[in-house]
Amino acid sequence: MPIATELYYFSHEAEDLDKKRPPVILIHGAGGNHLSWPPQIRRMVDERIYAIDLPGHGRSEGVGGHSIDEYADNVIDFMKELKIRAAVLVGISMGSAISLTIALKYPRKVLGLGLLGAGSKLRVAQPILETAGNPNTFESAVEMINENCFSENAASGLKQLSKEQMMELRPPIFLGDFLACNNFDVTSQLACIKTPTIIICGKKDKMTPLKFSELLQNGIANSQLHVVENAGHMVMTEQPDMVADLLKQFIDDLPPHTRKKKERTIRDGETAPVQKIESP
Repeated sequence: MPIATELYYFSHEAEDLDKKRPPVILIHGAGGNHLSWPPQIRRMVDERIYAIDLPGHGRSEGVGGHSIDEYADNVIDFMKELKIRAAVLVGISMGSAISLTIALKYPRKVLGLGLLGAGSKLRVAQPILETAGNPNTFESAVEMINENCFSENAASGLKQLSKEQMMELRPPIFLGDFLACNNFDVTSQLACIKTPTIIICGKKDKMTPLKFSELLQNGIANSQLHVVENAGHMVMTEQPDMVADLLKQFIDDLPPHTRKKKERTIRDGETAPVQKIESP
C-alpha cells in the first residue's frame, strides 16, 4: 500500500509518459477520500496522477486537520517526500480550498489549478456544525450534506456510494473538515494568484452555487470558468467524462515548465553550465 508522510495515495502513470508533462495531485473534499475521484480522472490518459487520502481519511492514519492551512502543509510534505518539485493541483470543495492555499503560500509548487465546486470562502450551515461531530447525530448530518451534494438527476446508487464513504469517517474528523472550511476565506488574496486556473462548477450546485465560481473567475486573472449542465456539487462524479475532458485539455494547454539553465562558479571565475533539468 503506497504511503508517503503517513498519507495513502493512489497513483497512475501512463506507459509512455512524456516526462515534460506535470504530475497531477487530486485532493478530495470534506468527508471524502481518493475514491471521490472517478476512474476517468484518477486514470487520466497520458498523465501521472496522485490521488491522496488526507490525514484520518480513507486509508490514511491520523486525526485529521484543524485548518485548511494544516492540510495544505500535509500536501506540501507529501510532495517533498516523493520529490515532486511542482504539480497541477486539482481539488473538489475543501480540496479546492487546500489547492488555493498552496498556490498562495507556495506558488512555485503549483503549475496549474483545477478548482471544482469551489469558493474563495466556504461558509458552512450551522446545523451541519452542530450535528457533524456527534455520534448520535452523525448519520443525519451525513444525509443532510449528501443530499445537497448532487443534482436531482443523480443516480441513487451514486448518492448511496457517497454516503457510505462519508459514514466510514470518524465524526470528530468529519466535524474538523467543516470547521476548517468554515474558517477559510482568501477572497482578499485572489489577485495574488497568477497560476493558470480552470474552475468547474455544476450548474445545480447547492453547496457552492455558481456565484462562488464566478467570484473566483473575476478574482483570478489567469482563469477560465466552465459550467457543467445536469450536475451538482460533486460535478466530477455526475459528469466524469466531461470533467476529465476539461481537465485534460487544461493540462494540455499549460506552458511547458523547465528549469532555466544556470551557471555555477568552479574556481577563480571559471564557470560551467549546469545541465538543464526538466521538471517532473
